[in-house]
Amino acid sequence: MVLCQAIRASSTVGIRAFAKFAKYNASTKFMSNVRHFSASPALFTGRKYTEKHEWVQVNGDIGIVGISNYAQEALGDVVFAQLPDVGTVLTQGDECGALESVKAASEVYTPVSGTVTEKNTEVEDTPSLINSSCYDKGWLFKVKLSKQDEVDTLMNEEKYDEYLKSSSH
Repeated sequence: MVLCQAIRASSTVGIRAFAKFAKYNASTKFMSNVRHFSASPALFTGRKYTEKHEWVQVNGDIGIVGISNYAQEALGDVVFAQLPDVGTVLTQGDECGALESVKAASEVYTPVSGTVTEKNTEVEDTPSLINSSCYDKGWLFKVKLSKQDEVDTLMNEEKYDEYLKSSSH
């Protein structure tokens, strides 16, 4: 995922650099199992975002919730995470947790309605996971969706990127 983010951030430059690296290493026989990949927009779909910088990724009727890269960068080093307990019933937009960093504190809002099925206890034990892996190991909680259609009201990644470029957040 980090490679995808790096490629996305630098698009063509990143792809050219990887191609040169792969070609060099293939010619020197250090990389016999080079795998090819594509940086197509399909790689970056699946997450939906709120204007408050939370994201949700839905699989069936379960949504995984976290904060965006923009949010974790704005917070700085996260040192404390308070997440909603399993069984908590949430309504879209509810404040449901808090994150504290060395420079700020921020509430966490749920992007969708539903019942919390799991919270990421690793994040509570090691809040810095949010900074190092906000889309993978740094997710916050899972929720069983009660209103699946709410997901459609959220921004896809392209719209979220446009939102970040066009607003003062």
